[in-house]
Amino acid sequence: MEKFTTIIGNMSDFLYTWILVALLIITGLYFSFRTKFVQIRLLPESLKVISEKKHSGGISSFQALMISTASRVGTGNIIGVALAIGTGGPGAVFWMWLLAIIGSASAFIESTLAQIYKTKDGDGFRGGPAYYIQTALKSRPLGILFSVFLIACFAFGFNALQAFNIGDSLKYYFPHYSNSIIPVVLGAVLAVLTGIVIYGGVKRIGFITSGIVPVMALIYIGLGLFITIKNINLLPGVFKDIFTQAFDFKAIFGGGVGAFTSSCIMQGIKRGLFSNEAGMGSAPNAAATADVDHPVKQGLVQMFSVFIDTIFICSTTAMILLCSGVSEGVGIQYVQNAVRANFGEVGIHFISIAIFLFAFSSLIGNYCYAEANIKFIKDNKIVLNIFRLCCLVMIFIGTQLSLDTAWNLADLLMGFMAIVNIIAILILGNISIKCLNDYVKQKKQGKEPVFKAKDIGLDNTEYWK
Repeated sequence: MEKFTTIIGNMSDFLYTWILVALLIITGLYFSFRTKFVQIRLLPESLKVISEKKHSGGISSFQALMISTASRVGTGNIIGVALAIGTGGPGAVFWMWLLAIIGSASAFIESTLAQIYKTKDGDGFRGGPAYYIQTALKSRPLGILFSVFLIACFAFGFNALQAFNIGDSLKYYFPHYSNSIIPVVLGAVLAVLTGIVIYGGVKRIGFITSGIVPVMALIYIGLGLFITIKNINLLPGVFKDIFTQAFDFKAIFGGGVGAFTSSCIMQGIKRGLFSNEAGMGSAPNAAATADVDHPVKQGLVQMFSVFIDTIFICSTTAMILLCSGVSEGVGIQYVQNAVRANFGEVGIHFISIAIFLFAFSSLIGNYCYAEANIKFIKDNKIVLNIFRLCCLVMIFIGTQLSLDTAWNLADLLMGFMAIVNIIAILILGNISIKCLNDYVKQKKQGKEPVFKAKDIGLDNTEYWK
């Protein structure tokens, strides 16, 4: 296992250092300019769209937002930020912010594409990158490749990591946790609870996540605001450290490749991508399930989800850590120590509960993405049930992994998936831009935008004919 962890760690460092960092930034900037910075220009419109109700089938925009946010808003927002700051320093926060702002344009493009090329699924819809790759790029093999990467990433990599993080938060209560039977018991309990929800279907998933995510997110943001205000005298120094260390290029590049892989840039982008998933190809799977009358509406909703994740929740964790005056601990232990310094023991209990609920909602959201891609490869009940069992087994195993193995595996699989999706949206992005122009045109005419594929020259959509 130690050798396996080293190998996937080296592969992950190579992938991010030489390929993904540049690809994510260039793609985000490209779509920001092509859409005339839709993430800023139509941000108020995205807030309006969120409140719209569903029409005939599928789930509402808000429920689709919560499914994607359930996957985005998880332990990456708490533990991931702590690891980024602990490894890369406060400057990593700046690079998380930057990736979210420019990456939200990529999130808009991919989620709009997912809506355009969605397909009917019983009483609802399904779709995502595999579907628009197959239909618009006319390449089922490439669509299957993306689906395989997504299933491996979410059902196995991310779900194992979320299960691990829940267990890691219990080490405060059980000092000998790793050498006890507790990881096995916890893995079994998590597998059973997840199974109860996922066998209920996408509508139960939407109901569960739309309840858990917003409540916990609001409480957590409130906690962060309290700690920030309590230590407001430290705030100027915190922002100074974030911006000065983000541009300390001598420290970032002076130590060669080894220093760069642990730098604020690398850690900020790695943890930022894990947290907000902008351009990665995951959120479009949730976007496609929404019932809206114009694809751009769900593109705007998913774009806003990136802001919820990084600008609100990741920043909350950053302020909790950097305003606490505490620097001891790794990952969840760092967060627990920071909150205890301001709230005492009750703070640790709250963080442990938050980690469980965020991680559990992520397990559900992750499964939702993977199921859509299983159905893309082979829509068969036997295959689906075998996959569900494998997914639950991986959750059980996840509680017994090491920190490095869990995070390195998730990072590597996430990187493979992101590369395939980014190539696809760079080729197909003009379709989303035409769709955006159609939406804006109808709004200027005083109409409530309704999409017809033929209006932008498309004849290869299933639902929008």
